[in-house]
Amino acid sequence: MNKFLKEFKERGYFYQCTNENELSKILDKKKITAYIGFDCTAESLHVGSLLQIMCLRLLQKHGHRPIVLLGGGTTRIGDPSGKDKTRKILSEKEIIRNSKNIKKILEKFLDNKDKKTKPIFVDNYKWLESLKYISFLRLIGKHFTINKMLTFESVKTRLEREQSLSYMEFNYMILQAYDFLELNKNKNCELQIGGSDQWGNIVNGVDLIKKHSNKEAFGLTTPLITLASGAKMGKTAEGAIWLDKKLLSAYDYWQFWRNTDDRDVKKFLKFFTDITVDETEDLSEKSINQLKILLANKTTEMLHGKKESLKAEKIAKETFSENSRGSNLPSIELNKRMLKKGINIIDLVIFAKFEKSKSEVRRLIKGKAIKINNQIIEDEKFQIKNEVFSDNYLKLSIGKKRHIKIQLI
Repeated sequence: MNKFLKEFKERGYFYQCTNENELSKILDKKKITAYIGFDCTAESLHVGSLLQIMCLRLLQKHGHRPIVLLGGGTTRIGDPSGKDKTRKILSEKEIIRNSKNIKKILEKFLDNKDKKTKPIFVDNYKWLESLKYISFLRLIGKHFTINKMLTFESVKTRLEREQSLSYMEFNYMILQAYDFLELNKNKNCELQIGGSDQWGNIVNGVDLIKKHSNKEAFGLTTPLITLASGAKMGKTAEGAIWLDKKLLSAYDYWQFWRNTDDRDVKKFLKFFTDITVDETEDLSEKSINQLKILLANKTTEMLHGKKESLKAEKIAKETFSENSRGSNLPSIELNKRMLKKGINIIDLVIFAKFEKSKSEVRRLIKGKAIKINNQIIEDEKFQIKNEVFSDNYLKLSIGKKRHIKIQLI
C-alpha cells in the first residue's frame, strides 16, 4: 500500500475512497495535487475542522501539494450537508472577512517553505461568480439527475422531516462538483478529501470529471469524530473551541485538550499531533495525565507556537496548586465602584460569565464547587470585599477546570 494511504489509515483518518487500489498505484508513481474545501461561514474555524487540516499536513509530509479551497462562492449559497435547516445568508463583507481570517489560521498549520509542497490557496468565488447560467446548465447541469440528487442524505433528511430546502441550497452539490472540475482542469488536481458527510458531493465531482473530461479523479473521506461521551467534536458546554486566538485564548485551547476524556487520549494523539504512529504505541508507560499534558502541549504548539504552549502548561500547574492565586490566568476587570455598591458571590460568578442563571450558581454553591482564592464558598450571601483581593486581584474557580483572575481597576 502507498505510504500516504498507509499512514492515513493507521492514524484513523480513513473512511471511504472511490477507487483505493488505483489511487494507491498513482500515489506510488508520482506526487499529486489534492484539495480540501472550507466554507467561510464564520470568522474562524474550530477544532471540528482540525482533522481536515491534519490531512493537509499529511499530504505535505509525503511530498504531495495541497490546495486549500476557501468557499467564498459556495458560502453565498450554503451547504445543506449535515444541516437540518437553512443557514443564515451572510453579507459580502462578512464572507470576505471570514475568508481572510480562515486563510491566516490555516497558514499557521501548513509548511510554506518547500516550493514543491507549498499550499495553493484558491477562492471558488473567482470562477463561480462569472458563470453564465444558461451555458452552465447546458454544459454541467445535464450531467446531474434529480433522481440521484434526491437520494443524498442531506436532501432526504430535510424532505423526510418536511423541512424547507431552498433551490439555492439544492444547487450546492453541483457547484462543489464544478469546483473539483475547475481545479482538475487548471491545477491538475486529482484528489478531493473531505468529511464523510461530503461523500455524495465528492462522488459527484469525480463523476463530473469523468463525464466532462474523460479523466479519472479520486475522492477520499474521513470519519466524523464524536467524543467517547457521545458529544460532537468541536464544541463544549461553554461554546466552540475556536482556532483564532481572538476568540479563544491559547490557555483555554490548551485546557480543552488537557481535559480530554481518558478514553479519547491515545486516539487523539494519532489524530491531532505529528507524533508518529509507532511512537504513540510506545507511550503505554506514561500515565494518562502525562499523556493528556503531552496532547495539550503538542496541539497548542502546532497552532500557537511552543512559547504559548509552555506558558499554558505553567499557568495550569500554578492554577491547580492549592497555594496558588493564579496570577497568570486569563483575566477580566472589575470596577472598584461595584464593590462599593456591593456584589455577592452569585453576581460575581454571573459577571465572570461562568453561568447565566442564579439558580445554577446556587446549585454550585450547595455542591461546594465554587472557590475564591482556593477557599470553598458555602454561603450564597457571601459578599466580595476589598480584603478578598491581593494586589488587586482574586482567583475565582468553578469546579476543577474553570478558573479566572478578576482584577480590580
